[in-house]
Amino acid sequence: MSFLSSLSGLEKLYAVSAVVGGIMFVVRVVLQFIGGMGDAGDVDAGGMDAGGVDGDGDFVGDTHAAASDHSFTVLSFQGLTAFFMMFGLVGLAIHRQTPYGALASLLGGLAAGAVTVWIIGRIFLSMRRLQADGTLNFENAVGQEGRVYLRIPSGGTGKVEVGVQGRLQVLDAVSDAQAQLETGERVRVVRVVRGNVMVVEKL
Repeated sequence: MSFLSSLSGLEKLYAVSAVVGGIMFVVRVVLQFIGGMGDAGDVDAGGMDAGGVDGDGDFVGDTHAAASDHSFTVLSFQGLTAFFMMFGLVGLAIHRQTPYGALASLLGGLAAGAVTVWIIGRIFLSMRRLQADGTLNFENAVGQEGRVYLRIPSGGTGKVEVGVQGRLQVLDAVSDAQAQLETGERVRVVRVVRGNVMVVEKL
């Protein structure tokens, strides 16, 4: 209390910014490490409305928007808390420890906060680049070779086993030539039609 009473109005602003911003920043970091701020709390389930489930039970949907919104929210919160923390610390240090005055301390605090936000932004960008995209785009199966998993009758639908984005999937398929394809025959995906049904040709 004696320390606070010795501060000027501007210095109290710096101190409050540093304390509040620092506490919120540390709490957020700790919660992230222990998993207390999981996706369920930050991502609206509506971000997965367009999703579905494939034949193997893997979720397939438009998760890009949800992931982007989540990352932006986290970055915004971390950026703001880090900004106020560094603004307060650097501004208070310049104001008390140097002879440059209020303007210099304000500029120094703002510069320190801006640099900190930029650094955090770069860190989040690097983390996102390291994350694997788990969203399946079945158009990437076109041109891939596989085998008939369940007989494809003439004019009917069967199943094929084919790699999509490095993952082996069992998917509905029809014959491009309307010919019957037996289980185990080698095929190639030529296009994708309604409901992610593979149109395949015999090799």
